[in-house]
Amino acid sequence: MKRFINTCAAVLFVLALAGLAHASGDAGEHGLPWGNYLLRVVNFAIFVGIIWYLAGKKIASFFGGRRNQIKKDLDDLEVRQNEAAKRLKDVEQSIANLDAERKALLDEARAQGEALKAAIIEKAKKDAEQIKAQARMSSENESKAAVDALRAQMADLIVEAATKIVSEKLSAQDHERLVDEYLTKVVLN
Repeated sequence: MKRFINTCAAVLFVLALAGLAHASGDAGEHGLPWGNYLLRVVNFAIFVGIIWYLAGKKIASFFGGRRNQIKKDLDDLEVRQNEAAKRLKDVEQSIANLDAERKALLDEARAQGEALKAAIIEKAKKDAEQIKAQARMSSENESKAAVDALRAQMADLIVEAATKIVSEKLSAQDHERLVDEYLTKVVLN
């Protein structure tokens, strides 16, 4: 029934357009050949009816499917638009937070730099103290060695001087007697 109504509407539409075309034009002296015109309209209506009968379902499904596809595309477009708006909002928020993040990173880097500086200074102080302690120990060891060398040299000089004095004042007999006494003490001990 619906198909018939659509066909009738199409025929009436074609007739109305033809009537409009005739009313706007000049028919001239001969007038309009209504019989020929009516055959053409009927021929056109039959042609449209055959096309509609053979391909009507495909045409309707094409345009219906096209309508559904357009509706689906519009819905997808709306979803993508919402997602894009959300991403834009996220990007804007991250841009707004960029200054705060940059400042936080700079502050953190500055704090790490200060901590590293303090650690380097502390290590340098400890190294300096160790070097000073080693220098003190070296100087003490060198001074002890110098004092010991000086004492040894003084002892050698004293022994030499004592030997000289003893050799001048001691006779050969006294010398032998002293040697024998010391040997006796060493052997008995």
